Amino acid sequence: MENRSEDVEAFIAELDHLLKTSIAHVRNAILASNDQIAERIKWNAPSFCFAGDDRVTFRLHPKARFQLIFHRGARKKSTGFSFDDSSGLMSWAAPDRGIVTLDQLGTDEIEARTGAIVRLVNEWMHATSCALP
Repeated sequence: MENRSEDVEAFIAELDHLLKTSIAHVRNAILASNDQIAERIKWNAPSFCFAGDDRVTFRLHPKARFQLIFHRGARKKSTGFSFDDSSGLMSWAAPDRGIVTLDQLGTDEIEARTGAIVRLVNEWMHATSCALP
């Protein structure tokens, strides 16, 4: 796939994390869902971007969990942003920064939530860029 990064592939291959299999599963599902979503390393973890702007970034510490940080890029954007999380998976760190935490779940439970996570990522990409179909 063209939206995969060799740097991220190498990062995942070397990753020492209790939930490595689930991290790889979620990553693969997100990339397969939309060829307009690309990836790179940001904050020492895989990050998903659209048109060069980071939008959703893994947080991999501590090693007993992982999070997906939903943000609007590197620079603070104007206020007035709103997003409806229909999945109920997201908690809010700020009005424009959401967090999905996956911890204390087995691989099967994380995989069962992957569809909802993928939809949430795609909805976030659309809402924060207004450029995705």
